[in-house]
Amino acid sequence: METLVPLLRTRTTVVWFVLILATLLTWSLGGRHHVPGVGGGNSLAGFSILLIAFIKIRFIGMYFMELRHAPMALRGAFEAYCVVTCGVLIVIFGMSQHVI
Repeated sequence: METLVPLLRTRTTVVWFVLILATLLTWSLGGRHHVPGVGGGNSLAGFSILLIAFIKIRFIGMYFMELRHAPMALRGAFEAYCVVTCGVLIVIFGMSQHVI
């Protein structure tokens, strides 16, 4: 048991727990959008799920792919990818919500 305590205190383990909580949150948000009589909740849930997904992608890239220690150009390209792709998908999602 004593060997597990230092492992539980590492930054990577904390990030892993945050990723699990974020997954449970998105699962909860995604499961609620079929509630009858709730109007407008679909858009907010969808935006939230997309945003949380890209936050998770960033955490995975930074902590599990070690991009936080990568050269600035590679890290910048990854950060730009996350921001631009998330932004484009949110705009597309928002436009699709107004069409329906």
